[in-house]
Amino acid sequence: MNRNEQNLSQLDSRLVWQGFKQLAPIAMFVIVFGAAFGLAATQAGLTDGMSISMSALVFAGASQFAALDLWGSQVPLFTLLLTVFAINSRHLLMGATLYPWLRSLPTAQRYGIMLVVSDANWAMSMQAFGRNQPGLGLLFGGGLALWIFWILGTWLGLYFGNAIHDPYSLGLDMVMGCFLLALVVGGEKNLRILLIWAVAAGASLLAFRYLPDNSHVVVGALVGGVAGLCLKESGDVG
Repeated sequence: MNRNEQNLSQLDSRLVWQGFKQLAPIAMFVIVFGAAFGLAATQAGLTDGMSISMSALVFAGASQFAALDLWGSQVPLFTLLLTVFAINSRHLLMGATLYPWLRSLPTAQRYGIMLVVSDANWAMSMQAFGRNQPGLGLLFGGGLALWIFWILGTWLGLYFGNAIHDPYSLGLDMVMGCFLLALVVGGEKNLRILLIWAVAAGASLLAFRYLPDNSHVVVGALVGGVAGLCLKESGDVG
């Protein structure tokens, strides 16, 4: 690893705290969806302990809601595992993109950080790396903020969820999407990046229209990743 990679792979308490504070405003919106999940989990028959444990151990809103749809007196375990894996398979690509900066860390730290990786802190850390700035503090500190507020929201939903029974009616489902879109717009701009996003978006829209629920997330990520790899290898665009 060269000196520049070492600088970008810095991780200390100061950087983690800065990352926590930077993601905290976005994490506040996560509370609302955590509350919606807490209420939905109660209605599905989960105990308070099971609901909190699911949010703490799984930490994946879409797959947790999908799991509730399959919950019942007889839980189809294989279908449940397959559904959760499919929805969260984009994390395979996230891990691959983060590997150059994570590989120098001890194994425990590396996987400990990955436990709290989500779309928002991954995107912000990659943006920092793109500016040749340390991004692991954003990744871990921001992930901790999102994780803590998600658990807090779940707990609030168990007791006060009826107050926010439909976050979508308030337009809160657009917050994370707008946040990620702002990161894309503010990131690197060239023909190669435009083509990659266009291909990924087109594939995702087609999957949303013709494939099963939630598959558009996986398809868009995979097709975008393949497009990025092909364009990088060809070197003809940029």
